[in-house]
Amino acid sequence: MMATRAQPRPDRQEPVRSGESNRDFEFTTADFTRIRDLIHRSAGISLSDHKRDMAYSRLARRLRARGLDTFRQYLDLLEAENNPAEWEAFTNALTTNLTAFFREAHHFPILADFVPRRAQPVSVWCSAASTGEEPYSIAMTLIEALGDSGARQASVLATDIDTQVLAKAEAGVYQFDQVKHLSPERLKRFFLRGTGAHAGMVKVRPEVRALVRFEQLNLTDRDYQLRSSFDAIFCRNVMIYFDKPTQAQVLARFEPLMKTGGLLFAGHSENFTYVTQAFKLRGQTVYELTRDATGTRTPQRASGATHHHSTSGVAA
Repeated sequence: MMATRAQPRPDRQEPVRSGESNRDFEFTTADFTRIRDLIHRSAGISLSDHKRDMAYSRLARRLRARGLDTFRQYLDLLEAENNPAEWEAFTNALTTNLTAFFREAHHFPILADFVPRRAQPVSVWCSAASTGEEPYSIAMTLIEALGDSGARQASVLATDIDTQVLAKAEAGVYQFDQVKHLSPERLKRFFLRGTGAHAGMVKVRPEVRALVRFEQLNLTDRDYQLRSSFDAIFCRNVMIYFDKPTQAQVLARFEPLMKTGGLLFAGHSENFTYVTQAFKLRGQTVYELTRDATGTRTPQRASGATHHHSTSGVAA
């Protein structure tokens, strides 16, 4: 047995959990607590207790890849080396990417109705792009709403913290099963069908791909280094991984990047009403920026259910 495993540990006697006895590596409560702290500090992600098995299975691959024997060794190395590539692998391993074309479909008709009434050219930021289905759905909606010529002036910025999923997104290639629920009209207009060795695959058409620019971005960074402003921001199903203070910080960074009257699209289980005063609820998980062109806050409607209270500093 390695000496590092024989050293006394304060949590050595903790009970073995169901399913843990046949693991390749010891995985203590202290290890998981340290992982939770590191991923929260580096990416703002709050791992709940039930993510313990997920953290083990995904990070055990990094231990094998680095030829290490314990999670303590790996986490020590992660902090001591401070290697951007290993931090990237650590973050990628703990990032969950669930997405689909036109997921939460009620948002896209709202976007389609909104963009023709905006000053052109229209710009949209998809801040959790994952493997690309969401930004490409936005691009398709812009083409349908603005027409081919109008959409050519529009742009979609697609960002994500996970570089692996961004690489897949940039390729724009998917299994046919991922698009088979779309209408025949959309399939024909926006996708190329694979043949031969690529049978069963589809690729987004060049005119759709041309609207989207992919970049790596961490939403918990202090400065996003984005110098453009947006008519709409999609931040769906990512805030659920952040605690309330982190949510408030991210929303505060969104505000100066939005044009007057801009829309913020949230995920189905996310509610920003009590996190920020910068946005007011306009519809089902759709928020509108509350300031006007002069930077003045627009008055809140007294009759609605959207009273706003700051919760900055309150734990989730």
